Amino acid sequence: MLIAECLQSFISPSNVSEFHTALGQFLNYRDALEKVEPDRQLYLAVRLPIYQTFFQRRFIVSAVDRYQLRLVIYDVQQEVINQWL
Repeated sequence: MLIAECLQSFISPSNVSEFHTALGQFLNYRDALEKVEPDRQLYLAVRLPIYQTFFQRRFIVSAVDRYQLRLVIYDVQQEVINQWL
């Protein structure tokens, strides 16, 4: 299995706006990858604190489920991947 990542920082004042942008980019990238490199799986990379707070909101959980987003949760300080979801 080959992996591609879409890294999102969520550093703007509006996490909701960043999520909308990230979701749109993710869906476009995933569609393009399915056509040119169907063996690749795309993951949205999200910092651990953002996952623990913002990504626990009901409408974000619902969107992740609805759009079947694969997530990579990473810790910037420790420079490690915490989870593949």
